[in-house]
Amino acid sequence: MEDANSAARITLDEVLQAAQAITSRYPDAYYRELDKSGGYPHEFIKDAMNAGLHTVMIPVEYGGMGLGVREASVITEEIHRSGGAGAMLHGQMFMMGILARHGSEDQKRRVLTEVAAGHVRLQSFSVTEPDAGTDTSKIKTRARREGNHWYITGQKVWTSRAAHTDMVIVLARTSPPKDPAKPFEGLSCFLVDVRDVDPKQFQVRKIEVMFNHHTYEVFYDNLKVPENALIGEEGKGFKYLLDGLNAERILIASECIGDGRWFVDRAVKYANERVIFGRAIGANQGVQFPISRGYAHLEAANALRWKAADMYDRHEKCGAEANMAKMLASEASWELANVCMQTHGGFGVAVEYDVERKFRENRVFQIAPISTNMVLNYIGQHVLKMPRSY
Repeated sequence: MEDANSAARITLDEVLQAAQAITSRYPDAYYRELDKSGGYPHEFIKDAMNAGLHTVMIPVEYGGMGLGVREASVITEEIHRSGGAGAMLHGQMFMMGILARHGSEDQKRRVLTEVAAGHVRLQSFSVTEPDAGTDTSKIKTRARREGNHWYITGQKVWTSRAAHTDMVIVLARTSPPKDPAKPFEGLSCFLVDVRDVDPKQFQVRKIEVMFNHHTYEVFYDNLKVPENALIGEEGKGFKYLLDGLNAERILIASECIGDGRWFVDRAVKYANERVIFGRAIGANQGVQFPISRGYAHLEAANALRWKAADMYDRHEKCGAEANMAKMLASEASWELANVCMQTHGGFGVAVEYDVERKFRENRVFQIAPISTNMVLNYIGQHVLKMPRSY
């Protein structure tokens, strides 16, 4: 981009067209083979980065598009609607937002420009722990400062793409909370360049899951990082985490919507083509109505996705909207996953139709990156002002 005003000239349709230009090169067979072999979509990621899709949330002054989560969500939706998985790219979107909003000027100049140029991959957020789970205040990973360095020790799980990244954002406790009523005080975020660390201090182990998702356990053994690895102010990492997670919720909602559209397209196509007892099965209300109902639910979730994205990009509080959009979109897409499977009958479990692959991939959104029950907890306590239920 030549100047800050150039971002205004990039429309939502242009972002979508740029995404479609990449996704159109990668048919179902590409992802089907990766699913079979457990491979990583290196070719897709390379093409997407060469097209600059990962720079959508990087400010123009650092070489990015200077846009927001609204445009980023269009890209991840399109990846899923085309049959792919946005998780292999979305980390490089919402984590750019964390650095852009809360990082130091040195970090922005040093990291964002390199990411925008495609020289650095920053796509892993290392937060969850075996004994803490969703209760982030109970994490045991610690960071202590000695001289001009920090030393990080602990264990994380579900750190996605950890073996395919150059930098990781790590949440660690740097001090105990001063007020027991504020357990999230004293948590800090660190930007760790894994290319410069002792491999004995940073070890990853892949977690095998039911679909082709590259996620890992990470072991930090007195990991030494420079003092400028700290993002923002010490002890305010949880605030930065929430800001990043709101963007992630919105991107996940868009991925669910993309999946939902994929399921609708496949179900409608098969229902129109499959002829039994002398007519297309789509003429039967028992087949037609579930698809129609699922589509209606998906459109409702989509409306809330846009509202949440617009609020986030205006720097407004959007925790409720982001969480509800994720929950409703995940439920609508899972409803359609089952409808699509049922519409295809026996062929739904046939690998060559790809329904079973997308079915497996979509199921995770009921529990990650936040479970439906935790969203309901949030709504009950923070929106409806009922007593804390957990």
